[in-house]
Parts: sequence; C-alpha cells; structure tokens
Amino acid sequence: MTAACSAGPAFEGGGIRWGMRAEEGAVEKVAIDPETFEPVWSTVGDQPPRGICGSGMIDLISELLNAGIIDRSGRFQADMDHPRLSTIKDEAVYILVSADQTPMNEDIVFTESDIKNLIYSKGAVYAGFTTLLNEAGIAFSMIDRIIIAGGFGQYLDIDKAVGIGLLPDIKRTKFTYMGNSSIAGAYMALLSSTYREEVSQISNAMTYIDFSSNNSYMDEFTAALFLPHTNLGMFPSATAKVV
Repeated sequence: MTAACSAGPAFEGGGIRWGMRAEEGAVEKVAIDPETFEPVWSTVGDQPPRGICGSGMIDLISELLNAGIIDRSGRFQADMDHPRLSTIKDEAVYILVSADQTPMNEDIVFTESDIKNLIYSKGAVYAGFTTLLNEAGIAFSMIDRIIIAGGFGQYLDIDKAVGIGLLPDIKRTKFTYMGNSSIAGAYMALLSSTYREEVSQISNAMTYIDFSSNNSYMDEFTAALFLPHTNLGMFPSATAKVV
C-alpha cells in the first residue's frame, strides 16, 4: 500500500522567516539549556550561521518545548522575561543567533508563525502514517522497519523528531536511514533490465490510498496539531518531558 501527503515546504525552509535548505551556514543542530535558555548550535560546514534548515528546526521546536519556552500548542509562554525572548511586529520570537554572530549582522530568530507552520507540516506527515496504517488494519507496533530517505533524513535526530510528533514513538532501532534513494534507484533502473522489470512489478502491485478523498485523514491531521499529539498515550517516551 502506498500514499502521499502534502506537508508543504516548511522543512526545506519555505514559509519560515530564517528557513533555508541544508547548505553551508545552515543551523542543523540545536540544544537549549533548560535553566538559562541559552542555545548551543552547529552549522553545515561549520560556517557562520545564515539561517535554519529542517533538522535544525526540528531540534529547535523540541528544545523549546522541553525547556518550557513554548507550550504544546506551539505558543510562547506569555509570562517569560528573558533576553533570548523578544517580539517582532507584536509576534513572539526566540533569538537563536545574535546579530554579531551572523554575516548579515541580523538576529536569526524563530517566530511563533514559524512554529505553527512546522506543526502543520509535521501533523500532515504523522496523519499520513496513521491513516495509511488504519487502511491496512495494522498498528505501529507491527511495523518492523521505517526507512527514512532523502538528504534531509540523514541529519534527522530521531528522538527529537519523535518528541514533536513527526515520527511515531517506536523502538529507535526500527528506523533506518537510506540517503538519496531516488538517485540510487534511478541509476539501478537505468543500468539493469532486471531492476527495471522489478520496478514495474512493484509499481503494478501497489494499492494507492488517496488522502484527499479519505474522510479520516483530516481527523487524524487535526489530532496531530499539538506537540507531540493530542493523545499523549501515543508518545510515552515524550510524555514525561511535556506534561
């Protein structure tokens, strides 16, 4: 069975104030001290920070949540007063990188709107998982392996992706990184008639589930618009951190 869900461009930087692809200078890893709210970050290529890529955004939301800076709806806690917390045009922001550390001489911030866009994206992905499994009549516990493909996936922190409800809370050993599988698969199909035949057989054997006409998908999507989810029982390893 197969399906596709539209998660939008947020994890590739689209619609995010300082979002960018995973290029040199993109903040790719983030940790926040829960006592001081001070961040520690690293960038692609160890270059001066120019923005935040998808893996950095996932880290950042997870760290903001665990530090209590945002609540489970993605809103900044209104009663906090800290130099790292500010407002831009009446919108709450977290200052990830100070202006004097960037080549643009501007603060790199993470806004409440950024968080909301990413929650919509992660909600769409997780709703895709649950809807597809429901159609197949199976549960996450029955899954042997989840393969994460694409250049974005290899930099993903699984625990933090689970912590925000992007990936299911199952044994971490079941997650496998595949890298850029589309390019590898294209090479294999181009160079081997055996693989081309296998591609055709797999394609013809697939049953496609269309989420746009599936009544339960929107219910699953709505339920996933909290961090990590409206049903904390689905994320036992994350529950202790966010309750």
